[in-house]
Amino acid sequence: MAALDLLGRRWTLRVIWELHRHGAPIGFRDLQRRCDDMSSSVLSTRLTELRESDIATQTPDGAWQLTALGTDLVTAMGPLLEWSRVWAERRG
Repeated sequence: MAALDLLGRRWTLRVIWELHRHGAPIGFRDLQRRCDDMSSSVLSTRLTELRESDIATQTPDGAWQLTALGTDLVTAMGPLLEWSRVWAERRG
C-alpha cells in the first residue's frame, strides 16, 4: 500500500517516466520543463520522496536519475503501459 500511495501522488509517475525516458541523469530545470513546467516546490517534493524511497538518486553534480530499483519499477509497469495503449486506441 505504501508503494501505491507514493505512485498515486500527483506528478509522481510523470517524474519517473521522464527520468526513464531521458535515459541519462537530468538536471532539475530540464526535468521541470519536461514535466510541463510543474512548480519547483512540487517537483522538489516528488524528487525527495523518490530519493527517500530509493527510486531516484541525485548524482554528485546535482542531476537526477533512476536507481536500479526505479528501473525495475518501470519494467514492472510495462504491462500497464501496454494496456493503456490499447485503451487509448479504443477510445479513439
